[in-house]
Amino acid sequence: MPAPPSGWAGAALCLVAIFLPGLLLLLGVLPFWASLGRGRLKQAALRGVNAAVVGVLLGALYDPVWTKGIGGPTDFALALVAFALLAVWKAPSWLAVLVSAVGGAALFGR
Repeated sequence: MPAPPSGWAGAALCLVAIFLPGLLLLLGVLPFWASLGRGRLKQAALRGVNAAVVGVLLGALYDPVWTKGIGGPTDFALALVAFALLAVWKAPSWLAVLVSAVGGAALFGR
């Protein structure tokens, strides 16, 4: 069996493998999207799906992000600053990432 693709070819293959299923799903649902929001039963189902997604995202935030990433008060303070940048001051996400990276390097010397 030949060696698996690596380098740019492997990266391109992985990129396609990650995003192609979602793209195909989007293209399959797109013709029906306008009718999806009509009707009380469909709207209730969409609200339920939305609530389930929020629950899954909160679970993913707690474990592993919170349990592995927040180890002490300095970690919490840095995360709080990044959250405030995004939620309170409506800063662009790249700025929050940059401030977090610089803050992490300054606080933890890594």
